[in-house]
Amino acid sequence: MPVEKKVWTWHSPSLNRPMSVACWGHLGEPVVLFPTAGGDFEECERFLMIKALSPLIEAGRIKVYGIGTISQDAWLDTEAKPWHKSWLQARFDEYLVRELFPHIARDSGGYGPFIAAGASLGAYNTVTAAARHPGWFRLAIAMSGTYDFDRWMGGHRDDEYYFHQPLYFLPNLGEGPILDALRKVHFVIASGRGRYEAPWESERLAAILQAKGVPCRLELWGADVHHDWPTWRSMLPLFLDKLARLG
Repeated sequence: MPVEKKVWTWHSPSLNRPMSVACWGHLGEPVVLFPTAGGDFEECERFLMIKALSPLIEAGRIKVYGIGTISQDAWLDTEAKPWHKSWLQARFDEYLVRELFPHIARDSGGYGPFIAAGASLGAYNTVTAAARHPGWFRLAIAMSGTYDFDRWMGGHRDDEYYFHQPLYFLPNLGEGPILDALRKVHFVIASGRGRYEAPWESERLAAILQAKGVPCRLELWGADVHHDWPTWRSMLPLFLDKLARLG
């Protein structure tokens, strides 16, 4: 029997474009699943991640929310100006906190905080969302992450880039309510060492989180673990099964 699925689409005031969200499951902790670089809200279904997670979904342990992003029009658009890339990421952040997260909270009956997860560029969005808005999350699973975007910015720096780049704003985060809330979120930073992986980026990010006293588990898998869906279909069900019940 197929996993229960719902889809919503609305015109986002924050982004001035239609945005869609899909949900698989009927009960359980909300898992906000950010897509990879060129992916959309149903990417996780096409690449069989929902099938891999189906035992947890059918057991009522999790509900998975596949969401869209703006990455193709921002970080990945070689014609876009650097200031536009960071500006659009900031508008996406507004969409998350003003529209998407409240929608998920309503649909899940107030079940929260959430779990965030994503691979590749989705790992960046996972970490950025949880680090900027820790009150919404208690667990963030980032797989095969791409975190250093300087190569896409041509030396350009502005406040919106800084505050949406965890490698920059986290080291300078001082003691206070935001860091206190962040220390209640458990991060899993995972990477393989195979083709197209960049484990040094995961190591750098994990070291920053750990230096701030944020719970962070660094998982580096072997040289035969590549930057691809089979890796992520192995990682995510394993991490969710072991860690989703963390308090």
